[in-house]
Amino acid sequence: MRAAYAPLWRNQAGWLLLVPAMLFFTLFVVLPMGEAAWYSLHRWNGFGDLTDFVGLRNFERLLAGADFRTAMLNNGLVIAVSLAVQLPLALLLALLLADATRANQAYRLLFFLPFVLADVAAGLIWRFLLDGDQGLPTLMGQPAPQWLADPVSARVCLLGVVVWKYFGFHMVLLIAALQSIDGSLYEAARMDAASRWRVFRRITLPQLAPTLRLCVFFSVLGALQLFDLVMPITQGGPSNSTHTLVSFLYQHGATRMDVGFGSAAGVLLFLLCLGFALGWQRWDRRRA
Repeated sequence: MRAAYAPLWRNQAGWLLLVPAMLFFTLFVVLPMGEAAWYSLHRWNGFGDLTDFVGLRNFERLLAGADFRTAMLNNGLVIAVSLAVQLPLALLLALLLADATRANQAYRLLFFLPFVLADVAAGLIWRFLLDGDQGLPTLMGQPAPQWLADPVSARVCLLGVVVWKYFGFHMVLLIAALQSIDGSLYEAARMDAASRWRVFRRITLPQLAPTLRLCVFFSVLGALQLFDLVMPITQGGPSNSTHTLVSFLYQHGATRMDVGFGSAAGVLLFLLCLGFALGWQRWDRRRA
């Protein structure tokens, strides 16, 4: 028992378990992050030595670019739609499907299936459905609009696919939270003849608050890292109007081989995600 409470530097078993994990974390997380930060200070195409040091010019070019601001706007739109449409839809369906009946279980599976489907596969399916030349309506002999050829409609389609893909995940989390609420609270509310709205506002919603905060956290971070749906559906087009931060990074860092500029976008994305995560954690601890 004494060994369990020994100081960390004396706990040999703990160090033996910690060292491999720290080694892998350093090799596959810390070092690549450091390399990306170093690359972002150079003009480099990925080949040869790093000789053209440019300092913060890549960041200046990044922040001054219209395409980068468009990518930031698109990420903001994804966050807004996730919070204003996706989460309320997931909450509504969770309330409707919380009871463990056979029909509800079938509907849960149906709504959760899009999340199980691989993002790239889902994107390819929707690319086929939305294609104005070879899509499903065209194969059925019906005229199909060029949804993905217009910047506005392409954005709308992409946002709709994001909601369709991920609302089932949040629905399942909220159903689990609903099923964990103490039934005696509802019994007491029925004895007091409380209305459904009052029960929802005073019992259900406060009990769901921790899970809702978790869903908001997942939604924002997922929106900032959105990539696998963008590339198969729009590839950032038309005219770079549907790029997100990650697809923008990929286009410049990998496709155009402007590794220094792409690394600068990656560093800004990392700082943005880190700042949000730390700020959210601090705020959530105060709420708890």
